[in-house]
Amino acid sequence: MATTEPVSTPEEAYEKVGYYIQRWKIERFHYVLKSGCAIEKLQERSIERTTMLILMYSVIAVMILNMTYAGRLTPDLPCSMLLEKDEWQLLYCVANKTKTPPKKPYSVAEAITWLGQLGGPKRAPSDGHPGVKTIWIGFMKLYTLLAYREFL
Repeated sequence: MATTEPVSTPEEAYEKVGYYIQRWKIERFHYVLKSGCAIEKLQERSIERTTMLILMYSVIAVMILNMTYAGRLTPDLPCSMLLEKDEWQLLYCVANKTKTPPKKPYSVAEAITWLGQLGGPKRAPSDGHPGVKTIWIGFMKLYTLLAYREFL
């Protein structure tokens, strides 16, 4: 028995399999929320503030997952669909060791590659796409650079 849900037709079976396939995304969401955003380490005492922080961190976790999966599913999408102009321009400059930002956005695949380089060790092309942990570390470094840039 693979499910406790009633299944009478092949269509219902496909539907249940479709639900199960989504389980991995839900697991990744909780992984980013708990490990990347350190949601379990919140020190808030009021339920209202805790709820607001969890909501905020949930948005961040979804953004990281969107970026990770968009790089795999729609790699040719312009990165401006997922990143603000100052984010994608700075990411380009850091990754390409230049002070001249591009005028037009590049692809999500390139953004993922460069976030992966920021977030982890040098990767071989055969390693495949960067994972959510590498992407969240890359984002943390990118946002640190963005914050620092405001002081220059």
